Amino acid sequence: MEKNRDRISKLEEEISHLPLGYISKKTINGKIRQYYQWSEDGKKKSKYLDDETAGEMALKIDHRRKLQQELRELQKQLPKKNTEVMTTEVKFKTSVLIGSNLKAFVKSAKELKKRNCFEKLQGYLDRNETGKVMILYGLRRTGKTTLIRQAIASMSSRNFSKTAFIQVQSGNNLGDVNLDLKWLLEHEYQYVFIDEVTLAEDFIEGAALFSDIYAMFGMKIVLSGTNSLGFLFSESDELYDRCYLLHTTFIPYREFEQVLGISGIDEYIRFGGTMSLGGEHYNEAITFSSKESTDEYIDSAIARNIQHSLRYYQDGGHFRHLAELYDKNELTSAINRVVEDINHRFTMEVLTRDFLSGDLGISKRNLRRDRNHPTNVLDLINEEAFTKGLRRALDILNKNERRVQITDSHRTEIKEYLDLLDLTVDIPTEFIPAKNEKLYKTAITQPGMRYAQADALLRQLLLDQEMQNLSALERAWVLERILNEIKGRMMEDIVLLETTKSCSSKSVFRLQFPIGEFDMVIVDPITITCEIYEIKHSKEVVSEQYKNLIQQDKLDATEFRFGRITRKAVIYRGESKMDGEIEYLNVEEYLREL
Repeated sequence: MEKNRDRISKLEEEISHLPLGYISKKTINGKIRQYYQWSEDGKKKSKYLDDETAGEMALKIDHRRKLQQELRELQKQLPKKNTEVMTTEVKFKTSVLIGSNLKAFVKSAKELKKRNCFEKLQGYLDRNETGKVMILYGLRRTGKTTLIRQAIASMSSRNFSKTAFIQVQSGNNLGDVNLDLKWLLEHEYQYVFIDEVTLAEDFIEGAALFSDIYAMFGMKIVLSGTNSLGFLFSESDELYDRCYLLHTTFIPYREFEQVLGISGIDEYIRFGGTMSLGGEHYNEAITFSSKESTDEYIDSAIARNIQHSLRYYQDGGHFRHLAELYDKNELTSAINRVVEDINHRFTMEVLTRDFLSGDLGISKRNLRRDRNHPTNVLDLINEEAFTKGLRRALDILNKNERRVQITDSHRTEIKEYLDLLDLTVDIPTEFIPAKNEKLYKTAITQPGMRYAQADALLRQLLLDQEMQNLSALERAWVLERILNEIKGRMMEDIVLLETTKSCSSKSVFRLQFPIGEFDMVIVDPITITCEIYEIKHSKEVVSEQYKNLIQQDKLDATEFRFGRITRKAVIYRGESKMDGEIEYLNVEEYLREL
């Protein structure tokens, strides 16, 4: 045993003289340049190296890692220290849970259903590898802390005794976290979960601390937090290739149903996007139950997320065109405004496309023929005047709410960050005949957010003077009609979005003709085949729904452009069935199978 201790001392001495960090490569003006990067006192350092020096440095770094591996193996052979230390006896710098306190913290998580991404987290914890950390990131209320609690609760008694949970709080820095990790390492803790780590102001610049030191000594470290953009910045810089990323923001319909136990596309439209529908699952508050709660979520989970990350990334040097807004304390308002504008354009599309295309006329006929409560209420509405009034009111509201003048450069950069946060996805539109331009429709991955804002906006619009000329019954019918149209458009977006995410090897888009369109086309470039779909927020089978799918000129043009058509289907809310050559697919079943 004494021989091992001597060898450990020699290894520690030799390791101390070898370089920390890693070699990164960057392409500048077509040339590959190599940099030695390391952290020192929580600060990121970087130095350019020529090819020969970079090669020598890489050998030293690799040698250090091999010595660290040998050191870990020898340390495992030393007599075990007493790890039964109560947290009250240790003056931790952060909030650390171990032992009985940790057991109480994770106890209730055993009863909760697990998200699909839990398997990736479990796989990281089970793998026999060193030098890498797991980053669990996503917007608020998407289940990150619950995943951690479930992972800890699933551990064997032996592994649980070597597990710690660290809660970083505002005011902590990486120096505080480092001291607590050092104590945990000395007492042979092997699994460490660090929540809200991005609250440490120097996290982005010093994140390599976790991979280069503690993960190299055999610790399994899971970092989580709501500051998603900060994790992405650190992954591309400090942590580079020494981390696994696990994103929780996008919650597809299947997981919404499986985890929360709630079924139905309309429920997903109203509340989808977070793991907080209420009651027996997760949180009791319904995140998107009101305009106020939705605005608070956008402000705290999205706007402050972006602003916090930009402030601490490269000492604020990545603000680009947003610097002026930040200096004037208007960046948060600008980000909120862009999110609202995306929904504004969505609402305008519903009004102009649905009402002006004659769908209101179809509703008039259906209401007159209603077997139980026939009514001509919509016949009393001047469709042209009504649509004009709504559009005018919408524009007026937009002007009244605008607090910040936002340029196209601001919008473009903010949209880039929304894409990085996995909040928005652009769905392309193709044209026949083909056009040089490409149009994109922005889909929001959290449908509850979009619905809550659109609902609140429309209720305010109906207070416009022209709308007040309608009776209370008429206004109620108008509101219900428009909200149903919004649900229809949102259902279309959800199907396109989830199909796009699940068909990475195929092209998914909308297809427009001079007259009419296919709501969704899926093209397989390998087999040169395609599938065509209509998406309808209806429970009824009506021939009008698939008229485009059987028009021979559209079919011929589509096959010429994209390949043989192998499926013609209508996705709707009714039962799955065949109607001649047209396949009717229940939307919940379709999304469940993706």
